Amino acid sequence: MADHIHMLISIPPKYSVAQVVGFIKGKSAISIARNYMGRKKDFTSQKFWARGYHVSTVGRDEAVIRNYIRHQETEDRRIDQLNLY
Repeated sequence: MADHIHMLISIPPKYSVAQVVGFIKGKSAISIARNYMGRKKDFTSQKFWARGYHVSTVGRDEAVIRNYIRHQETEDRRIDQLNLY
């Protein structure tokens, strides 16, 4: 999505959600800065991602969540088109 990311990940119980999200946000910000912004150094005292995040457990509805994530961009475009009229 243009302004957010959907991810479906499995986190082993020995790691906290905050640890994993922090790791993903940190490493992806460094990678994006190096690959797309031409930076040779990491973000030091700068912000790339928003501070917060939303987490939910999946359980039996994993297939529904996977489908939602796969088709979210198409669905958002369809709804945006309906709002133009």
